[in-house]
Amino acid sequence: MSIDRRTVLRLLGAGSALTLPSATIARQAPARVRFAHGVASGDPAQDGAVIWTRATAEEGFAGDIALRWHVETAPDASPVAGGEVWARAAADHTAKVEVASLRPGAEYHYWFEAADGTRSPTGRFRTLPAGAVDQVVLAVASCQLYPGGLFNAYADMAALPRLDAVVHLGDYIYEYGEAGYGAEIGERLGRLPDPPHEIVTLADYRRRHAQVKSDPDLQAAHARAAFICVWDDHEVTNDGWIGGAQNHQPETEGDWAGRKAVAMQAYFEWMPIRDPDPLRAHEAIFRSFEFGDLATLAMVETRLLARDRQVTPKGELPQADRVEAVLAERDRPERELLGRGQSEWLEGVLAASVDAGKPWQVIGNQVVMARVAGPDLEASLGAEAYAAMRARMPEQFRARIDEALAGYRAGVPFNLDSWDGYPHARERLYDLFARAGARPLVLSGDSHAAWSNNLHDTAGRLTGIEVGCTAISSPSYGSILPGIGRALAAANEEVVFCDQDNKGYALVTLTPDAMRAEHVAVSTVLERPFDRRITARHHASAKGGPLRHVNA
Repeated sequence: MSIDRRTVLRLLGAGSALTLPSATIARQAPARVRFAHGVASGDPAQDGAVIWTRATAEEGFAGDIALRWHVETAPDASPVAGGEVWARAAADHTAKVEVASLRPGAEYHYWFEAADGTRSPTGRFRTLPAGAVDQVVLAVASCQLYPGGLFNAYADMAALPRLDAVVHLGDYIYEYGEAGYGAEIGERLGRLPDPPHEIVTLADYRRRHAQVKSDPDLQAAHARAAFICVWDDHEVTNDGWIGGAQNHQPETEGDWAGRKAVAMQAYFEWMPIRDPDPLRAHEAIFRSFEFGDLATLAMVETRLLARDRQVTPKGELPQADRVEAVLAERDRPERELLGRGQSEWLEGVLAASVDAGKPWQVIGNQVVMARVAGPDLEASLGAEAYAAMRARMPEQFRARIDEALAGYRAGVPFNLDSWDGYPHARERLYDLFARAGARPLVLSGDSHAAWSNNLHDTAGRLTGIEVGCTAISSPSYGSILPGIGRALAAANEEVVFCDQDNKGYALVTLTPDAMRAEHVAVSTVLERPFDRRITARHHASAKGGPLRHVNA
């Protein structure tokens, strides 16, 4: 009999439901248990998913907490699966269960229960379908700065009538302290970060995850559908790469490997993601998901596993006397984002999907892939209008705008932290697509802007299409340069649409014939209630061809 890895993990209890002998229940139990961080599900499979919660006991309780879990086909129906699991103190009292033996393509409801009878909120997830599939609906999200505003986008997402999964592309938490990024809005809304300092230790990262998951709108979205997640940089610290990060100072914040390790530990504890594969590095969270005969979703890791150092930090452009050196460094062929092992894995996944006749190969990817040259705002607006806009800016931004404009005119792309900072790695990826016979749909986050892009190699061939989601709450360039998204679209052939002004998410619907992308925006992140609107719709045929605008 062959036994796969998931079966072994279930038998050993690693990352799965733990069978609790009755004697172990006699351990000291807390007087009262709350489920203050809700429930979540993730990493769906054809036969199940990961379900997650965190048990909160009275202050000072340091023991493990016994929980029971239940899965049913409808609210208050008879459970079809269940068991017992420990919310272990060593895992910050979080608990995860790898539920299995369920039916494919079906919706399930789940909850947890403490020994005192306290019941968690109820969540739901849909298992991955098998066989013929007529539709898959995915919400795409990233960049949820807790002090940056209310999570109204998640409230909207939670109310969707159909949602198969949420693809979260990173920046689930941010590392900054109360005097950092978004502090002004956070103080106004009573959403200053906890702990108040920049997070560095395991305890710090756990507290920050706990604060973010205390948000009721995020809890509602987690309870609505399974999340398929990958981290970006801020789950550790800004502009991470294989050997460090822009916002990591070893002399005051310790060893980079140590900080990265505790950040990843907190992430695996607090997120509904399968536990690390013991046979590979914890950074290697790339993995794939099969949606019947319709689509394959490959989630890649572009931050901690193989990325070379950025030629300049995000949001910064080189001084005029350094532009030539920066462009030369950017052009080094060996600069990498994915690395060989991950690239070989991705090629195999895409080729197998194409060979199986699936019309859609989808890649969940952290950073924007399209070529995006920085706009010459003075030329596009006219000298007089540009001068007036510049005069209206806060003084601290004027010098940065001047530097940016000079850099763009010299050939520096809009964002050197994106694939534009690694052009040879991008061409190798496009060659990989061609060998696999795929023209993927790339989903991207990180930029705090909504994008619809057509991707071309250096020979001008269409290699794929891209949908980038805007931020849930994090600020963007539109905050200081309203309308810059339109200027980016006008200046770049690959950019069909760019919105740097609004917050929200992307909603992607796949069918055997076509893909439809809707950019969902919320009217505000500063108050409730809010309005929702679709800022743009785009369509692409499963038979090939570019992504196009749809009027209705």
